[in-house]
Amino acid sequence: MSDTVSDAPVIEFTNVQKAFAGRPALRDLSFGIGRGELVSVVGVTGCGKSTTFNLILGLFPPTEGSVRVEGHDPYTEFDWFRRRMAVVFQDARLLPWRTAVQNVRTGMKFAGVPKPEWDGRARDWLSRLGLAGREDAYPHQLSGGQRQRVALARAFAVDPEIILCDESFSALDEITAETLRREFVDLVRANGKTGVVITHSLSEALTLGNRILVLRPPGHLADDVVVPPDPDPGTLAELRERLLAGMAPADPAVLTVKGSE
Repeated sequence: MSDTVSDAPVIEFTNVQKAFAGRPALRDLSFGIGRGELVSVVGVTGCGKSTTFNLILGLFPPTEGSVRVEGHDPYTEFDWFRRRMAVVFQDARLLPWRTAVQNVRTGMKFAGVPKPEWDGRARDWLSRLGLAGREDAYPHQLSGGQRQRVALARAFAVDPEIILCDESFSALDEITAETLRREFVDLVRANGKTGVVITHSLSEALTLGNRILVLRPPGHLADDVVVPPDPDPGTLAELRERLLAGMAPADPAVLTVKGSE
């Protein structure tokens, strides 16, 4: 498939406000993500990254404003999104009593993929993610990186339009994480997916995203940074400083930047 990016927003936030028990988590948040984009979302702890992520998933409605994914409300039309979105979390969240291939098949079962397709798709995606020969291994027999590969296979096997990652590589050692980041980018682009990655790490954000949304407490957009293809070290250093400047809250005492050193 082509990795062409469409100008039409697949995910669109318009003047979104979200409060919990009267405390603002998001304030007047507006942005759009086009089809085929791979966008990183960064910010200090408490900036609203998780709230933004959960609004895209339709886990709760905004207090004000609108959230649209493919033109639909993910909260009120939750069932419409079955098979259209897949999520990869920091913890692989595999069922320990099921093998790798069974875990991938279980994902397709809950997503409503026709049963005759389960086994072929599961084995194909496990092979693409470097786990050929490990299909019958249980999670405790796999390394952390291999478990996360199973989680990625489970997400891609559903053939979603949008893949959401929530700190999906942060629990891995840096060599394994870097390998998986590159593979993830290649798979998203080669399969025409739209990707959104929540991360604390500026290095990861720059590696994964062709755009980076920078959130600043209390949950508003401080910057929208385009990352050029194959940036040189000088450009990366400039982008890193720009991201740090955007992330910095009004009160420096609450600055918590993980992975930015």
